Amino acid sequence: MRQRIITCPVIQNEGKYLLCKMASDRGVFPGQWALPGGGMEPGETMEAALRREIREELGDALIITEIKPWAFRDDIRVKRYADGTHEEIYMIYLIFDCTSMNREITFNEEFQEIIWVPAEKLKQLDLNDATRITFAQKGLL
Repeated sequence: MRQRIITCPVIQNEGKYLLCKMASDRGVFPGQWALPGGGMEPGETMEAALRREIREELGDALIITEIKPWAFRDDIRVKRYADGTHEEIYMIYLIFDCTSMNREITFNEEFQEIIWVPAEKLKQLDLNDATRITFAQKGLL
């Protein structure tokens, strides 16, 4: 089984949290709302990986003004690929509290949609398991 270390930003701007609706044909949680983030590359520090993932997934215009390590967790997930194949992966999540200066997003093909949502509306969304656990641990669900 492959192992991946995942950097996961919980991005907040003026009381709203950034969520991404995953593509329906790929990923660990297809079609569900999730936090952005992704795997560390060899030689990267945690913060460099986090900033790279934010830039790749959300564009260069989003300005992150604060990054604080918050928690870590692990689990085993099945990742589905666009070609229909899948694999089981042991994932270690490094979760960071992040604050952005703005809400300017240019998202990539990994996502169908992006929203900024207040904490009181989180429970109305089809959040993936990992995102639901994170917001519950933060006391927001």
